[in-house]
This record gives sequence, C-alpha cells and structure tokens, in this order.
Amino acid sequence: MTQSLVSTGQIDQPLEITFDRWQPGTWEDFTAIAEEAENDGRNNLHAYYQDGWMRFEMTPLGPEHARQNFVPLNTANLYASFRNLSLRCYINPSMRKRGEKESQPDLAFYIGRDLKDLPTGNAPIDLDAFDPPSLVVEVGASSFADDIGMKRLLYERIGVGEYWVVNVEARSVIGFAIADGGSRAIQTSQVLPGLELSIITEALQRLDREDDGQITRWLIHQFQGN
Repeated sequence: MTQSLVSTGQIDQPLEITFDRWQPGTWEDFTAIAEEAENDGRNNLHAYYQDGWMRFEMTPLGPEHARQNFVPLNTANLYASFRNLSLRCYINPSMRKRGEKESQPDLAFYIGRDLKDLPTGNAPIDLDAFDPPSLVVEVGASSFADDIGMKRLLYERIGVGEYWVVNVEARSVIGFAIADGGSRAIQTSQVLPGLELSIITEALQRLDREDDGQITRWLIHQFQGN
C-alpha cells in the first residue's frame, strides 16, 4: 500500500511511502513522517530506521495478532515470576539512537535490571542514555520475512540481548541470541535462563481450543515442575 505523507514544514515535497517495505530516506524524513502520523492519531503505525533506510507498518488491528501477542508476554512474565527474576515489559515502545536507528517492536523486556536504571515517560527510549532491552519480540504476519531478515540485523546493531519472532500463520516462535554484532538461532532462552522456546510454540498452538485462563494454568504447570 502506497500513501503520500506530507510533513508540516519539515519535508518540502510529499513523500510516497510504501508500507511494509524498506525505502531510502534521511533521518529528518523519517522523524517528520513518524511525528505527523502520531499527530494525526495513527497510533498503530510502527516505524523503523537504520543507516539511511526507513520502514513503516500498520499494526494489524484484528484479533489474531492481538491474541498471539498475549502468549510471549504472559510466558515471560510467568517464567520470571517463578524464577524470581526482575522484569519490566514495554508494549509497542519506540527505541531510538538519534540520527542512526529506531525500532518499535511489539514487546520489549528489561530483565535483571534495577528499576531506577530503566526508562520512564512517554518519549522514545533513548539508546544513548539507556542500555537496549534484554529481549525484544516481533509478532509477524505479513512482516514475518522482514522480521527474521532486515529487522534482525537492526536488533543486532542496536545490541539487544535476545530476539524472538512469532510466526502468526505457523503459530510458532523463532529465537535468536545476539552478541558481538551477530545472532544465532536458539532453542532455549539465554536471558530467561532455561526457558524452552518450544513451550511458547505449544502455548500459541493452544489458542484455538483454549481460553487465556486455561493457557495460563498450563504455563504455570510447566514452570512449577522445573
């Protein structure tokens, strides 16, 4: 889908923005478009930028994306509770290294951090002032190929500790551990030590036949036994 977005004074000419595609643009173009969308009330716009390339996505508003978002959030919270790990979750946060990079994952977690060292307020998380999150999660429908491709490279460069991608159609999760500017596929979380990612896939596959309470009780049973 292509749309002309005209900034209020920051962009001289309208930019043709094609959603769900990386396209060249300056940092000034990117921030002007993102701010215009926010001013217009388009709060479901996800914005990404790295090294002269920008991408905009409209977050799906249907129940499928929303339901599958629930599973990694619930799993991480429950597992951290049983393991007595400090955890703070941010839903749809913007993370910004000014002039260079920005991302807006579905979920971001800081794990094992002192609360006083974590970002607050409504501005994008300033990656020049705060460490990147321990874990970020993208729930990919039409964006799945990009989630495991270009976005994975972006999170490698941002320096998050771990990256999960939920494949909405397959009802499964792929995990990557990130270190030294690169990533590798994992079956067991490193930032939530001992958490088998197959548990998340199983929980996702229960969505059609169980309600949230049943899935939560099943997760609790998995974690109580370990």
